[in-house]
Amino acid sequence: MTTDKKKKQSRPGWDEYFINIAKAVSARATCLRRKYGAVITKDKIIVSTGYNGAPSGMKDCLEAGKCTRKELQIPHGERYELCHSVHAEANAIIRASADELSGATIYIAGEDNGLGECLSEPCMMCKRIILNARIKKVVYSDGNGKYHIISPARWLKKRV
Repeated sequence: MTTDKKKKQSRPGWDEYFINIAKAVSARATCLRRKYGAVITKDKIIVSTGYNGAPSGMKDCLEAGKCTRKELQIPHGERYELCHSVHAEANAIIRASADELSGATIYIAGEDNGLGECLSEPCMMCKRIILNARIKKVVYSDGNGKYHIISPARWLKKRV
């Protein structure tokens, strides 16, 4: 028989719970390089999810069987304007209302195709979108089974 204390220890905290859901959402991604998932919550309720993939109606990289950035050997984190995908964070944000986003938390998790979990810090473009959405907390996987928790207000101290 388990005690109440043991039950509480085996139950994940809210951040771990939602980051794991973001990992599950990333399975829908259509990128050949990396798969990302994002979950937006407010008051511990999921208000939106998103994954990286081509805009609605456009052929995605899985369907096309190629990645322009990969073909051009562009390193991760560079030249996103050549990417055909909308990032997971942006997809989650555009599917939520301004009221749902203000004061919300976004969870971001990713996987390097075939290599396992990867660092999932938002790119510069997504940082600006997160700031404009007035999201107050960002939780992203560190690529090693843990996660970082930050306030987007920190990004205001330097130009993003």
